[in-house]
Amino acid sequence: MNGDARNRTAAPEFMLEGFPAVQHLGKVLFSVHLLMYLASIAGNTLIITITWADHHLQTPMYFFLSSFSFLECCFTTTVIPKLLAIFLLGRQKISFAACITQAFVFLFLGATVFFLMAVLSLDRYMAICKPLYYPTIMNPRMCSLLVSACLVLGFSLMVVPVTKLSQLSFCGSRVIPHFFCDLGPLINLSCSDIRSIEMLAFGLALFILSTSFIITIISYSNIVVTILHLPSAKERQKAFSTCSSHFIVLSLMYGSCVFIYMKPKGTNQLDSNKGAALVNTVVTPLLNPVIYTLRNKQVHQALRNALTRVRLQK
Repeated sequence: MNGDARNRTAAPEFMLEGFPAVQHLGKVLFSVHLLMYLASIAGNTLIITITWADHHLQTPMYFFLSSFSFLECCFTTTVIPKLLAIFLLGRQKISFAACITQAFVFLFLGATVFFLMAVLSLDRYMAICKPLYYPTIMNPRMCSLLVSACLVLGFSLMVVPVTKLSQLSFCGSRVIPHFFCDLGPLINLSCSDIRSIEMLAFGLALFILSTSFIITIISYSNIVVTILHLPSAKERQKAFSTCSSHFIVLSLMYGSCVFIYMKPKGTNQLDSNKGAALVNTVVTPLLNPVIYTLRNKQVHQALRNALTRVRLQK
């Protein structure tokens, strides 16, 4: 039996630290985060349901938004139920296999969400800046291919670092100073040589964030230029209002991930990383349904139509 196998046999479990400084407020924090989690799931599920139920919303933009909502539901469900258990019961044990699985699913879905954000920005660029080509290019087949490409790319990029993570030895403390199994805290617990996996993790984070960010910025920059040439002041105000809301979500997502994954090694503060991770896993999934869809007049009309149909069936 090799060293890794002996290590896992002797101590097959990790302990998630959570938030020991505020554990005395566990029940209050449990209630708050449970409500936020349920609101996020309800909002995203509503978007998925109304998009597929109303034929007026079966357009490329709403196809991407419903895919985005589905990923957000999966993303939050990967982390939040365990966080709720920590708030309610204190530190929580998690097996090695479950921890590696959670880390992979979290990173895979997170990477996919960022690529899908870039696709959403490209879709808006095509619709606003190239309206004549939009119906031809953004056909149902192309939309499905783009979402599939995001999933395949996210999966492929995360397989290698998580596989390398699973092969590390853990011979010291088994307490993960976080509320879920993230790549950085797990790497720091290892007693193996971690230089190669640290470089790989940093390189992948840089690639994912910079690629999606550059595509998003270029797309929205062109959208802003097009908006400035709109003849109506009312149309310009409406377009800028929508874009500013989108930028709020983008700032939260990119800002929190850059703070967690792109800091120099010497400045890594795990307590502050927990706060940034909470923004990414709790706050933005709650805001996304409101900002991206539920403020939209088409969605309001679809909801009214659905309520009308329900009343007529009674």
